[in-house]
Amino acid sequence: MNILISNTSDSPLYQQIKEQIKDSILREELKEGDPLPSIRSFANDLKVSVLTIRRVYEELEKEGFVTSQVGIGTFVSAGNAELLRDSRRRLVEEKMQDMIDTARSLGITREELNAMMEILYEEE
Repeated sequence: MNILISNTSDSPLYQQIKEQIKDSILREELKEGDPLPSIRSFANDLKVSVLTIRRVYEELEKEGFVTSQVGIGTFVSAGNAELLRDSRRRLVEEKMQDMIDTARSLGITREELNAMMEILYEEE
């Protein structure tokens, strides 16, 4: 898992790490049942406090993305398919809203935007 931390970002470290792990889960780079690194080794790899990683794991667990088993480790949560589907939809909706905002600011009509999206979607 490749986590990039920016010291110039407005987001706190734990938020940057948490969002990147969530993105990896949503993109299925991390699959159900996959183990996450131990808190200590992950903190050492990222050169952050173990408290930061513990907070990341706790928040991911509260949100249903991972489960922790004392003495065993932290794993990508099994059985949260609906949560993942909803999170994926939300991610797409956010990107679409950005696209709509940009189109409106440039004077692009809904019809033009729909036509562009149809063409781009078919190219995939």
